[in-house]
Parts: sequence; C-alpha cells; structure tokens
Amino acid sequence: MRPKEKSVAGQVCLITGAGSGLGRLFALEFARRRARLVLWDINTQSNEETAGMVRHIYREISDEAVVAAQKAGHGEEEVLPPYNLQVHTYTCDVSNRENVYKTAERVCKEVGEVSVLVNNAGVVSGHHLLECPDELIERTMMVNCHAHFWTTKAFLPKMLELNHGHIVTVASSLGLFSTAGVEDYCASKFGAVGFHESLSHELKAAEKDGIKTTLVCPYLVDTGMFRGCRIRKEIEPFLPPLKPDYCVKQAMRAILTDQPMICTPRLMYMVTFMKSILPFEAVVCMYRFLGADKCMYPFIAQRKQATNNNEAKNEI
Repeated sequence: MRPKEKSVAGQVCLITGAGSGLGRLFALEFARRRARLVLWDINTQSNEETAGMVRHIYREISDEAVVAAQKAGHGEEEVLPPYNLQVHTYTCDVSNRENVYKTAERVCKEVGEVSVLVNNAGVVSGHHLLECPDELIERTMMVNCHAHFWTTKAFLPKMLELNHGHIVTVASSLGLFSTAGVEDYCASKFGAVGFHESLSHELKAAEKDGIKTTLVCPYLVDTGMFRGCRIRKEIEPFLPPLKPDYCVKQAMRAILTDQPMICTPRLMYMVTFMKSILPFEAVVCMYRFLGADKCMYPFIAQRKQATNNNEAKNEI
C-alpha cells in the first residue's frame, strides 16, 4: 500500500537552480500542489521563464476552482483558491555566501518563512583534474556543496523554532560512488551527501521530528549536463539515462511521503551496496564490466572540443 502524500498547499517552497533542468521541473510539480514558490537562479532570464510556467499552472488551478464551484451553484467570489498562490523570483549566486544570506533575508521579509528548501543548484566543470582550472574546481565545490551550508543556515533556525519544515538535497549517484575524470564533481556531491546525512542525524538527536529530510540521488539524467557520457553499449539498453520528468516525479513522491532517501533507478541501491562490501579491485572489475570506469571520457572530450571551438571563434 502506497503511503499517503502530505499536502504542501500554501507553504513556501524555495528551489535553488530553478531556471532550468530538474529545478524547473521541481517548481512545476510543487506549483501543481499549490505551494507558494520562491525561485532562485543565477540566470535571471531563465528563472523568469520558469516563473511564467508556474503562473500558468496557478491560473489553471484558479480556473478549475471557479468552474467546479459554479457547477456546485456557488458564486465566483466564494470559490477563489484558498491559498495566495504566488511565485517570487530572485537572482542569486548560491556560491556567494553573502549573496545567499542577503537574498534569504529578503525572502523572509517579502514572502515569509520557508517551509520546504530544495537545494538543487549544480554545476560541472567537465575537465580532467590536471586540466581543470583551479577556479572551476572551487566553483564546483561552492555551488554543489558549500551552498547547502549557507541556505540551510539561513532557513533552518525558523524551522527549528516551529519544529516544521523539509530540507531536500538533490545530490547524485556520484555522491555515493565515483568514476574517473570528474573528481571535483564527485567530491562536491560526496560532500553534499555527507552534509545531508549529518544534518539528518543532528535533527534526530535534537528530537525535531517535525523537520523532514530527503536525499535525492539519481543516476545520469538526460538534461544535457553530461551530454556524451556513455557506458558499455551492451549495458546501455538496461541502464539508459533517466528522463527528467520521471526523475522528478519519483523524487516528489519521496518528498511528499517523507522518505529519507531515494536512488533512481533502484539498481543504484545495489551498486552502492556492492561498493560498500566488495574489495576495491572487485569494484574496479565491476566498473570495467559496466563501462562505468571511463564513462565520462566522451563527455569530457566533447566539452574540450566545444571549448576549443569557442576559443577559435573568438580569435577570428
């Protein structure tokens, strides 16, 4: 029997990296459930595009409520949605600690206290370690890991005061087991997973059972972020990249049923378990069998080629 999903209607939900990819899809899913949305992204234009989609959903909800009430014989003024459905956008660089704190202060003043925090923003450098500029390594760590500290420190105090809230960490399967060529990305996601787990234990130790946490660790998602990534061709039909809609719907089900962790697909649980019990050399053999040992190399080669092409264009 499937657990009953909780309601987030009327609650303030903040999503980082909401301008595209999974962040945009999370925003649309929460909007369909009548949450009040606060969208953060470093790209103002794409963030506003997401907000436009959210407002369209809100209008549909309002129209449906009016039609339903009219059929029931009520006047239109009596059937407006019971919640003040609004979406608020903020341009925020989550890698900048002061920017996060200042923007969080604005949110609390202009919107209200955040009940659901979805730490989703993420970047990838796409370079082998010795070819990766130091500033890109720092950016990956700041966005994918350190930002979780800043956003949580900004919004957790009120959650603790009310003993109510939900913190979602969108990490990656590469935060549970690693592969070659993306050392900075794996390190940042391992850090995010470690932060989330420790925070969850701290909330349990403080007996704050009203604050829930959910760790989301998907396999490769077909958002273009890792375009070119390939595993062994014989294995690919059994483990294709995840469709973004499917990934977010699975994550939403976990969030709304207060599930502590979700790996998508379920095979990722098995890989994580095997990694934890097998000797390292056996894990290497398993990676080689799956073609996962060098799966990022085609992706990195594509990124390098794209970079070289852009440099060539700039020199012309």
